Amino acid sequence: MPNSLEVQFDEAMWDIYRRARDEAGYTATIFRDMVGRQGGLQTARTLINSKVPSDGYTRLWELGRLDLTVEAIVLQSSNFHSLFTEQELEICEKRLRDYGYED
Repeated sequence: MPNSLEVQFDEAMWDIYRRARDEAGYTATIFRDMVGRQGGLQTARTLINSKVPSDGYTRLWELGRLDLTVEAIVLQSSNFHSLFTEQELEICEKRLRDYGYED
């Protein structure tokens, strides 16, 4: 059973899916399916630990909306930091920095 922080994170993941669709015109169907199947936390860990950014991450970068990426959501709320390892948080920071994201 997920704890309340994991439930909040799951809701945040659904929120970035909806915002990407509604605000940026990007329907991230693979992301939606992953969150639906694995839940938000496992989806985030899978995407963060990938050797290369996902196609969705790249598309959001092209649209100028890195604020809607998993990496940004993880870092923006310090409440979520405890769900991830220090290495995962560093990967998020580096990936965003490498793509020119400034919070």
